[in-house]
Amino acid sequence: MEIANVGIVETKYYTFAHSPEFLTLESGARLSPVTIAYETYGVLSPKKDNAILVCHALSGDAHAAGYHSKEDNKPGWWDPMIGPGKALDTNQYFVVCSNTLGGCSGSTGPMSINPETGQPYGTDFPFVTIGDMVNAQYELMKHLDIPQWLCVIGGSMGGMQALEWSVRYPDKTKSIVVISAPPVSEAQQIAFHAVGRHAILSDPKFANSKYYPSPGPTNGLAVARMLSHITYLSDDSMKNKFGRKLQNGEQFRYDVNKEFSIESYLDYQGEKFVNRFDANSYLYITKAIDYFDISRGYKNLDDALSRVQGKTLVISFSSDWLYPPEKSREIVFALARQKKNVSYCNIQSPYGHDSFLIDYKNMTELISGFLKHVYFPDRPCPKCLANDRQEKIEPKKVIPNSIYSGSRIDLDLIVKLIEYNARILDLGCGAGTLLCRLDREKKTDGLGIEINQENVISAVSCGLPVIQADIDEGLSELPDNCFDYVILSMTLQVIKRPDLVLKEILRIGKRGIVSFPNFGHWKVRFNILFKGVSPVTPNLPYSWYESPNRHFFTLKDFQNLCKEMNIKILKEISLNSKGTVHYFKNLIAEEAVYILEKE
Repeated sequence: MEIANVGIVETKYYTFAHSPEFLTLESGARLSPVTIAYETYGVLSPKKDNAILVCHALSGDAHAAGYHSKEDNKPGWWDPMIGPGKALDTNQYFVVCSNTLGGCSGSTGPMSINPETGQPYGTDFPFVTIGDMVNAQYELMKHLDIPQWLCVIGGSMGGMQALEWSVRYPDKTKSIVVISAPPVSEAQQIAFHAVGRHAILSDPKFANSKYYPSPGPTNGLAVARMLSHITYLSDDSMKNKFGRKLQNGEQFRYDVNKEFSIESYLDYQGEKFVNRFDANSYLYITKAIDYFDISRGYKNLDDALSRVQGKTLVISFSSDWLYPPEKSREIVFALARQKKNVSYCNIQSPYGHDSFLIDYKNMTELISGFLKHVYFPDRPCPKCLANDRQEKIEPKKVIPNSIYSGSRIDLDLIVKLIEYNARILDLGCGAGTLLCRLDREKKTDGLGIEINQENVISAVSCGLPVIQADIDEGLSELPDNCFDYVILSMTLQVIKRPDLVLKEILRIGKRGIVSFPNFGHWKVRFNILFKGVSPVTPNLPYSWYESPNRHFFTLKDFQNLCKEMNIKILKEISLNSKGTVHYFKNLIAEEAVYILEKE
């Protein structure tokens, strides 16, 4: 079924800083007057608490959704994400998108008229920063009488703006979504922009920026766009789409003209771009991106992000090499170190940096679920509601539980072991079942780490803060003693180095709670001794060749490891289908839960 569109929309304009007033830029320059072009979708609620600001990337504009006329056949640049029933559901939210300061689609920029000369500014326009763009958006926010953004969201340069909002105006952002954006522009990104600017400045038609009303340095701008567009793609996407295909025939022409399909595609992208974008704006906006460093003016990234007050969702894409996932993780773990509410998902996608404009399915599920829980913070988790409904229809039967043949009995025990309001880290949290229960029953301040993308999306959609990371690699970024409990539930057997992970657990947590299946149980021994095969059970459902389990250890093995590592076992609870095991634990216990502490 096709989801509805926002329909016909109109670009509006707000002008402020009329003389003698002015907008002071970070460079110290003054700008007057300032016009911001913007569009809105949906209706502002009576409480004015449902407003979302969408921030565009380098080549974007205020037209994010819908159409400008009945004859218009090109929707806004993020139309699949904005509208009734979409991620930014306009039946529920009031969505605002503005053209950035320095742009060329209605907001004040180099092609605007300089009131002092009566001519377009050109390079007489003062250089702007991401911070200046956000300050201008803040003026628009006041004009629209919005007291606080429910969310500020954006990809690429838009993500930089979202991050800037959370640091510059922390009390004005209830949440942010940062997509495919780094905490700072680094040498490689600056280098690509420098080459693009060089192409524009070297074009004879640049005319020292005073080329208006002519189109100006179209060749230089086209080359700049071609170069930048390459950085938005990925090696795999170019291979799959173009490969080594020739435009005409199968034989080389052996001349300097275009032959490969990828060449024609880049030419097309360049030609299309010059028909809608201004070369001077390209110079200014790429400079603003190059200047971006969210930690500028602070001691470091952690110090800057300590100002964040709202919830944060960070999204990266696996094939993005312009702003690779490790740059997003810098933001994520800086927020985690500051004990902020942060979630992160690295979406597997073949489309490179442009994934946030192409790969909508996973983004929609992540963002829509995240926003629902920001807007309705007391909204019950859908999983809990489903369980409640099921229990009302069919009350829970009291039946024996077993790691081999029944439900997870360790989870009930772990919930009982945790104090109210404790700060929790759940390693290998899956879809967040334990986190959800702890939040609901013990009011804990929880964070999960999970490597599986689908589990992360499911957890975030339920309003749970979860970071996608590898347990074997993702704990070193966290500071000492930042959690009351670190839980490793039925995961120890799958990690590469249990000894190193246990060491990290007791570094970052005051106590560790570890549960695992006992591979010394008599059923395992029976299967191997008499049947000659490894056991396959409902809760260990893997054949030996596909099992994620790397280590097959017993209770005694674990106890010996703790002794070698000087780990204090505060409590050992051995379990089987009949309850707690007190004798012959290594033989009879099906699983065990340990509470650990440093010696």
